[in-house]
Amino acid sequence: MRVFVMGDIHGAFKALKQCMERSHFNYRKDRLIQLGDVTDRQGEVYDCVEDLLKIDNLITLRGNHDDWMDTFCQTGHHPSDWDYGGKATVASYLERAGNTHSNVPGKCAFTDLLKPTDIPERHQAFYANMQLYYTDKQGRCFVHGGFDRFLPFAGQFPPTYYWDRELWASALEWQTYERSNPGQCPFEIKTKFKEIYLGHSPTTHWNTTLPMQAANVYNLDTGAGGHGKLTIMEVATKKFWQSDPVEQLYEVGRQVTVF
Repeated sequence: MRVFVMGDIHGAFKALKQCMERSHFNYRKDRLIQLGDVTDRQGEVYDCVEDLLKIDNLITLRGNHDDWMDTFCQTGHHPSDWDYGGKATVASYLERAGNTHSNVPGKCAFTDLLKPTDIPERHQAFYANMQLYYTDKQGRCFVHGGFDRFLPFAGQFPPTYYWDRELWASALEWQTYERSNPGQCPFEIKTKFKEIYLGHSPTTHWNTTLPMQAANVYNLDTGAGGHGKLTIMEVATKKFWQSDPVEQLYEVGRQVTVF
């Protein structure tokens, strides 16, 4: 079985399909570890979930956007009030529910129109069953955001795993120091991992749409939620494939991230 890891999708179904085709991913034989944030930003969230559900060996991790969606499915309340790209998610499910008013502006109108019952049960189960993290027998760790590296890995406050950005920031800071002072100070972490894979912090913030590595931490969020690309990587070889720039696949300039 080949094992692949994929960064934040953010509703970019066209990008998802390109990554699967270009990597020759086998839906029956290969394993995909998806790092979270399937929802929001681009308008094909429903299609993304449908495609992921076709994978026999799928591990999905909880992203902060996915957690908001799960809360909505369970309670009818969306903690972020559909800000931060949520309009696209709402429109995607309204369209699939046959609602002809999916372009009605304003978060209150959307909240009134979309109900948890509009979300298929298999999708609700998809969001509910997302894992906080995944570790394998080879000593690799997969997590959406990060964790407190000075505490034991297991048992941390659950939202830490999908909200933390300090792990990636500290790895970048260590890398800068290491370049000037090679071998003088190892990257300190309480629970040792061979490799750590995460998303959540788009590499476009560092002016690249390529995956980044600092210490033993790999960042696979290459900006599919904005103007970047979606990335899938084969874990054993580190070979990766990417979609076209999302702005070429969608009218990114027309996204409404706060409404």
